[in-house]
Amino acid sequence: MKNFKAGIYVNQGYYKSFQPNLINKDWNIEDMELLQLLGEANRLLGKLDMYSEYIPNIDLFINMHVLKEATQSNKIEGTQTNIDEAVLERDDISSEQQNDWDEIQNYTRAMNMAVERMKLLPFSARLIKEIHEILLQGVRGKHKLPGEFRRSQNWIGGSNIDSATFIPASHLTIPELISDIEHFAHNTTYFPEILKIAFIHYQFETVHPFLDGNGRIGRLLITLYLVKSGILKQPVLYLSDFLERNRNQYYDNLTIVREQNDINKWFKFFLRGVIETAKKSISTFDKILKLQKQIDEKIKTFGSRMGNAQKIITSLFIKPTIDASKITKLCEISSASAYKIISDMEKIDILKEITGAKRGKIYVFEDYLKLFR
Repeated sequence: MKNFKAGIYVNQGYYKSFQPNLINKDWNIEDMELLQLLGEANRLLGKLDMYSEYIPNIDLFINMHVLKEATQSNKIEGTQTNIDEAVLERDDISSEQQNDWDEIQNYTRAMNMAVERMKLLPFSARLIKEIHEILLQGVRGKHKLPGEFRRSQNWIGGSNIDSATFIPASHLTIPELISDIEHFAHNTTYFPEILKIAFIHYQFETVHPFLDGNGRIGRLLITLYLVKSGILKQPVLYLSDFLERNRNQYYDNLTIVREQNDINKWFKFFLRGVIETAKKSISTFDKILKLQKQIDEKIKTFGSRMGNAQKIITSLFIKPTIDASKITKLCEISSASAYKIISDMEKIDILKEITGAKRGKIYVFEDYLKLFR
């Protein structure tokens, strides 16, 4: 993309904001290294997508993929909650961590809602606003116009605009810039879909249309677009783990686009992230299938209680923590029977107690949870 120009700095009086150029144009890709990475990314996404067809009840496992994505995406923004804490109930974690936990749960709800809403809505400003409203519901950004584009200037880095590391475009230009992103997303002129969402992510982060939550929304849009465009049938690819581990490179590459007009370097970084993440996701699904077979063999020893054991396992694949009261309700059995089945599952290393308490014990499906750490 030799003719790409990111934008210009506009004097706003005592500061300069960055006004990005519109991106809904016809673009040509000529970089051979980029094309090779694109081919590898497409191949691995195709392989990953096969799991959507061949794994029975794949929806059971998507919940944990979303939760890990929520944990890692929020971690980029500074939250400290890890996956082990994210799977617990709110009352089971310390009060100091509950705000972080709330933000992770909001991200999960936003992703799940968006996947459903995409069945009725196009990839659009309306959908983005709905996602944003859920993301900031009842958390630290709740007073920063949830579900609305900003109506004032914002900035990135620094305690005030004078010390900012980056100042996005004026709020007055947001409607045009977001409309341009929408039109580019739906432009039928050929442009590789993976690079299209890489481009959209860069432009969205550069526009920074909300007062809070831009990074999380921008990363969430990657998965949504891959599903909406038909590259993936299910939301099974999440880049936030890769981006969190390469956080400095992530921000540096976005900056290089703006400062040096080098969009290809960003594309290559993004594609390497897709390739690495797809490989890990494929490996995780392979391990899940292997674990499923091992668990199926283990619960054959439960005899007449095997039906209840299977209900518990299904619940654990969705959320790998449980307690006696949940088992009582799930299986419609007495507390004594629940504790008996828990004890049997502990003996064959399906469940592991994690609280060390005498009452209110919580058990985790350790072999499953560690696949997502």
